[in-house]
Amino acid sequence: MNITVISGTPRKQGRTRQAATKVAEKLQASLIDLSEDQLPLFDGTKQQEHHPAVMKFKKTAAETDAFVWVSPEYHNGMSGALKNALEFLDGSHFKGKTTLLFSVCGGGKGGINAVNQMRTIGRGLYAMILPQQMVFDPEDFDAESGLKKGTEDRLDSVLAEFHQYLPVTN
Repeated sequence: MNITVISGTPRKQGRTRQAATKVAEKLQASLIDLSEDQLPLFDGTKQQEHHPAVMKFKKTAAETDAFVWVSPEYHNGMSGALKNALEFLDGSHFKGKTTLLFSVCGGGKGGINAVNQMRTIGRGLYAMILPQQMVFDPEDFDAESGLKKGTEDRLDSVLAEFHQYLPVTN
Protein backbone atom coordinates (compact mmCIF):
# COMPACT_ATOMS: atom_id res chain seq x y z
CA MET A 1 0.00 0.00 0.00
CA ASN A 2 1.53 3.26 -1.13
CA ILE A 3 0.25 6.16 1.00
CA THR A 4 1.40 9.74 0.53
CA VAL A 5 1.06 12.50 3.11
CA ILE A 6 1.21 16.03 1.71
CA SER A 7 2.37 18.64 4.20
CA GLY A 8 0.73 21.75 2.83
CA THR A 9 2.67 24.35 4.74
CA PRO A 10 5.30 26.55 3.12
CA ARG A 11 6.96 26.98 6.53
CA LYS A 12 10.05 24.96 7.33
CA GLN A 13 9.20 25.02 11.05
CA GLY A 14 5.80 24.77 12.60
CA ARG A 15 2.97 22.62 13.83
CA THR A 16 1.61 21.61 10.40
CA ARG A 17 4.93 20.08 9.45
CA GLN A 18 5.12 18.34 12.85
CA ALA A 19 1.62 16.89 12.42
CA ALA A 20 2.27 15.76 8.84
CA THR A 21 5.56 14.12 9.84
CA LYS A 22 3.86 12.27 12.72
CA VAL A 23 1.05 11.06 10.43
CA ALA A 24 3.57 9.86 7.82
CA GLU A 25 5.54 8.00 10.51
CA LYS A 26 2.43 6.31 11.90
CA LEU A 27 1.25 5.25 8.43
CA GLN A 28 4.75 4.38 7.18
CA ALA A 29 3.89 6.70 4.31
CA SER A 30 5.83 8.90 1.93
CA LEU A 31 5.89 12.57 2.86
CA ILE A 32 5.71 15.39 0.35
CA ASP A 33 6.84 18.47 2.24
CA LEU A 34 5.89 21.60 0.30
CA SER A 35 8.37 23.65 2.34
CA GLU A 36 11.14 21.47 0.89
CA ASP A 37 9.77 20.35 -2.48
CA GLN A 38 8.87 23.82 -3.64
CA LEU A 39 6.74 23.92 -6.75
CA PRO A 40 6.56 26.92 -9.07
CA LEU A 41 3.42 29.04 -9.04
CA PHE A 42 1.01 27.17 -11.29
CA ASP A 43 0.39 29.05 -14.55
CA GLY A 44 -1.10 26.29 -16.70
CA THR A 45 1.67 26.27 -19.30
CA LYS A 46 3.16 23.11 -20.80
CA GLN A 47 6.67 24.29 -19.88
CA GLN A 48 5.94 23.71 -16.20
CA GLU A 49 5.42 20.00 -16.83
CA HIS A 50 9.20 19.72 -17.30
CA HIS A 51 10.07 21.39 -13.98
CA PRO A 52 11.87 18.74 -11.86
CA ALA A 53 9.72 19.32 -8.75
CA VAL A 54 6.51 19.14 -10.81
CA MET A 55 7.60 15.92 -12.54
CA LYS A 56 8.49 14.33 -9.20
CA PHE A 57 5.21 15.45 -7.61
CA LYS A 58 3.07 14.16 -10.48
CA LYS A 59 4.91 10.82 -10.55
CA THR A 60 4.46 10.34 -6.81
CA ALA A 61 0.76 11.21 -7.02
CA ALA A 62 0.22 8.79 -9.91
CA GLU A 63 1.85 5.94 -7.95
CA THR A 64 -0.02 6.65 -4.71
CA ASP A 65 -2.89 4.43 -3.57
CA ALA A 66 -4.18 6.77 -0.84
CA PHE A 67 -3.52 10.32 0.34
CA VAL A 68 -3.47 12.39 3.49
CA TRP A 69 -3.60 16.17 3.09
CA VAL A 70 -2.43 18.32 6.01
CA SER A 71 -2.87 22.08 5.77
CA PRO A 72 -2.58 25.03 8.09
CA GLU A 73 -5.62 27.25 8.14
CA TYR A 74 -4.74 30.66 6.74
CA HIS A 75 -7.46 33.33 6.57
CA ASN A 76 -10.27 30.78 6.91
CA GLY A 77 -8.97 28.47 4.20
CA MET A 78 -6.31 25.95 3.26
CA SER A 79 -2.78 27.11 2.49
CA GLY A 80 -2.01 28.61 -0.89
CA ALA A 81 0.97 26.22 -1.11
CA LEU A 82 -1.30 23.16 -0.96
CA LYS A 83 -3.86 24.62 -3.35
CA ASN A 84 -1.06 25.51 -5.78
CA ALA A 85 0.35 21.97 -5.58
CA LEU A 86 -3.04 20.41 -6.27
CA GLU A 87 -3.39 22.61 -9.38
CA PHE A 88 -0.62 20.55 -11.00
CA LEU A 89 -2.71 17.38 -10.65
CA ASP A 90 -6.05 16.28 -12.03
CA GLY A 91 -8.76 13.73 -11.43
CA SER A 92 -6.61 10.91 -12.83
CA HIS A 93 -4.30 11.27 -9.82
CA PHE A 94 -7.12 11.01 -7.27
CA LYS A 95 -10.07 9.19 -8.79
CA GLY A 96 -11.40 6.72 -6.24
CA LYS A 97 -8.36 7.08 -3.98
CA THR A 98 -9.00 7.28 -0.25
CA THR A 99 -8.06 10.74 1.01
CA LEU A 100 -7.96 11.84 4.65
CA LEU A 101 -7.92 15.51 5.69
CA PHE A 102 -6.22 17.26 8.59
CA SER A 103 -5.84 20.93 9.38
CA VAL A 104 -3.74 22.79 11.89
CA CYS A 105 -5.05 26.05 13.26
CA GLY A 106 -3.31 28.89 14.98
CA GLY A 107 -6.07 29.16 17.52
CA GLY A 108 -9.33 30.94 17.97
CA LYS A 109 -11.00 29.95 14.72
CA GLY A 110 -10.85 26.19 14.84
CA GLY A 111 -9.35 25.07 11.50
CA ILE A 112 -12.60 23.65 10.15
CA ASN A 113 -12.73 26.03 7.20
CA ALA A 114 -9.47 24.64 5.79
CA VAL A 115 -10.84 21.10 6.04
CA ASN A 116 -14.10 22.14 4.37
CA GLN A 117 -12.23 23.81 1.53
CA MET A 118 -10.00 20.75 1.04
CA ARG A 119 -13.11 18.56 1.02
CA THR A 120 -14.63 20.65 -1.81
CA ILE A 121 -11.42 20.56 -3.83
CA GLY A 122 -11.04 16.82 -3.24
CA ARG A 123 -14.52 16.20 -4.61
CA GLY A 124 -13.55 18.24 -7.68
CA LEU A 125 -10.57 15.91 -8.14
CA TYR A 126 -12.74 12.76 -7.75
CA ALA A 127 -10.95 11.74 -4.58
CA MET A 128 -12.75 9.56 -2.08
CA ILE A 129 -12.72 12.06 0.78
CA LEU A 130 -13.38 10.36 4.10
CA PRO A 131 -16.00 11.77 6.45
CA GLN A 132 -13.56 11.43 9.36
CA GLN A 133 -11.17 14.36 9.78
CA MET A 134 -9.12 16.03 12.48
CA VAL A 135 -8.15 19.56 13.40
CA PHE A 136 -5.03 20.16 15.47
CA ASP A 137 -5.18 23.13 17.84
CA PRO A 138 -2.12 24.82 19.40
CA GLU A 139 -2.81 23.09 22.73
CA ASP A 140 -2.46 19.68 21.00
CA PHE A 141 1.30 20.20 20.75
CA ASP A 142 4.04 19.97 23.34
CA ALA A 143 7.16 21.98 22.54
CA GLU A 144 9.44 19.18 23.75
CA SER A 145 7.72 15.97 22.68
CA GLY A 146 5.54 16.97 19.69
CA LEU A 147 1.94 15.81 20.02
CA LYS A 148 0.44 15.47 23.47
CA LYS A 149 -0.70 12.01 24.57
CA GLY A 150 -4.44 12.73 24.29
CA THR A 151 -3.94 14.20 20.82
CA GLU A 152 -1.93 11.20 19.72
CA ASP A 153 -4.74 8.93 20.94
CA ARG A 154 -7.27 10.90 18.85
CA LEU A 155 -4.93 10.70 15.86
CA ASP A 156 -4.59 6.93 16.27
CA SER A 157 -8.38 6.62 16.27
CA VAL A 158 -8.70 8.63 13.05
CA LEU A 159 -5.92 6.63 11.39
CA ALA A 160 -7.57 3.34 12.43
CA GLU A 161 -10.71 4.43 10.60
CA PHE A 162 -8.60 5.50 7.60
CA HIS A 163 -7.20 1.95 7.39
CA GLN A 164 -10.74 0.56 7.09
CA TYR A 165 -11.22 2.47 3.82
CA LEU A 166 -7.91 1.56 2.19
CA PRO A 167 -8.06 -0.71 -0.84
CA VAL A 168 -6.97 -4.29 -0.36
CA THR A 169 -3.69 -5.01 -2.11
CA ASN A 170 -2.09 -8.35 -2.86
